Amino acid sequence: MSTTELRRPIPQLLTDHIDKPRTTKKWLDWVTTTDHKKIGIMYLVLTFVFFIMGGTEALMIRSQLAVPNNTLISGEHYNMLITLHGTTMIFLFVVPVMAGFGNYFVPLMIGARDMAFPRLNALSFWLLAFGGIVFYMTLFWKPPEAGWWSYPPLSSIQYSPSGGQDAWIFLIHLTGISSLVGAINFYVTIVNMRAPGMTWGRMPLFVWSILIYAVLLIIALPVIAAAVTMLLTDRHFGTHFFDPTFHGSPVLWENLFWFFGHPEVYIMILPGFGMISEVLPVFARKPIFGYKAIAASTIVIAFLSALVWAHHLFTAPLPVVVLGFFMLSSFLIGIPTGVKIFNWVGTLWRGSLVMTASLYWAIGFIFIFLIGGITGIFLAVFPVDWELNDTYFVVAHFHYVLMGGAVFSIMAGIYYWYPKMTGRLCNERLGKYSFWVSFIGFNMTFFVQHALGLSGMPRRIYTYQPGLGWSTYNLISTIGSYILAIGLLLSFINFARSYKKGKIAGPDPWKANTLEWFTSSPPPVNNFDEIPYVRSVEPMKDIRREVEITTGVIPDYAGAEQFTRAPH
Repeated sequence: MSTTELRRPIPQLLTDHIDKPRTTKKWLDWVTTTDHKKIGIMYLVLTFVFFIMGGTEALMIRSQLAVPNNTLISGEHYNMLITLHGTTMIFLFVVPVMAGFGNYFVPLMIGARDMAFPRLNALSFWLLAFGGIVFYMTLFWKPPEAGWWSYPPLSSIQYSPSGGQDAWIFLIHLTGISSLVGAINFYVTIVNMRAPGMTWGRMPLFVWSILIYAVLLIIALPVIAAAVTMLLTDRHFGTHFFDPTFHGSPVLWENLFWFFGHPEVYIMILPGFGMISEVLPVFARKPIFGYKAIAASTIVIAFLSALVWAHHLFTAPLPVVVLGFFMLSSFLIGIPTGVKIFNWVGTLWRGSLVMTASLYWAIGFIFIFLIGGITGIFLAVFPVDWELNDTYFVVAHFHYVLMGGAVFSIMAGIYYWYPKMTGRLCNERLGKYSFWVSFIGFNMTFFVQHALGLSGMPRRIYTYQPGLGWSTYNLISTIGSYILAIGLLLSFINFARSYKKGKIAGPDPWKANTLEWFTSSPPPVNNFDEIPYVRSVEPMKDIRREVEITTGVIPDYAGAEQFTRAPH
């Protein structure tokens, strides 16, 4: 039999039309996604919506206090605004916005394809969204009035009979489960999914900060969950955990709340520390000064943060020895924080500074957080705290640490990572204008509040009489708050405008140090086509060095602008 006889014709498939691949609507892709990058962006967008809402509430508060005997807002509505503002900023902005950065960048920075549990990751976001919706639905009946701390008996059924307080409890439960699920996901991802060669001593400092953030959330969240459950049963099921007439104790709430609340301060700020530790060495064009010291200080801060909650109880009848112990622990937590500041300054010292908008915000953060830290040392002395605890001095301290510390570090992080998320650069000039207007407005708003506190103006009052020496300071503070709002608005305009019109960034516009810059901007679904072996704490420098050796081309890394090109 011949060879030709063995050949058979190849079957042909004929069709008169082509079925296009099934596509879904873009919004449905986002709603159903488990991609850590999309979830991270949704976190950032949602939390900034809440930030705008909380900021609007803050402007209303400052407008009420601008002049004596103001009747713009009633006392009842003022209490609602205070509760809405504080709860929004703490539970719906600062903590979850850090989770947004962590979701987007932790897998990229450690060389992972995604988070360890992608579906749990999506669940954590939607629990946050539902919690915020439930909380703000109270605007249609009656918001809570007991403050973001909700001390009994103000939060009891007798003094807060509306469903607004129950919605606050529901918010804490939903956002608490969201953060707990997310924290477990972060922990498992960082411990188990690092790139080959990425030992603990080579892990990016931002990843270190997210790891400690996750551990603190796992420790602190069950305590506040138990506390609000006890408050709920007191309100509706006849228990008396916080009712002294039935042998309960409101101080029990203070202990439980602040055992969560003071670590929460560091939960909110530690990821910001990590962002600053990533931004400074890139734009100083030198390695971070004291990598091991910064990583170790993060761990020490986490340990000490669980010991300092009792300085919120300095007004309680505690033994002097106990007060002294907690006062000492409050002093001690300033040491690792000071280590970080000295290391950041050491990183900038004699560096070849590339003065980008991100670096402006990072340096502004150091200045503002330093003031907040110093005033915190004053308040750690319990005789001083007895005098200043219920005054505007504490309001100023709190906002320097959290509003200034967190927001300025967040803005530094956004300007730094915006090219990676969008593929385009922000307008540098507008970013710097935004920084200076915000920096001036922030200090006008809060620095004078130290003087208000020292002159005796108490917290949580909605009006005051003329002739007390508070009018000028309050007017300056209110004007500053509007200047601050304008400064931040300039950045929001910058982000929106740059999304379409910004210069094309490329994969590594800053010539940075960590692995997220190894992939395209924005990254593909699978993050990396090939995961490199990590040989140091600055793997991108190693990769560029290998490319230089291979190609024989040594580029100039002096600035950032030359690595960009105009949009086409």
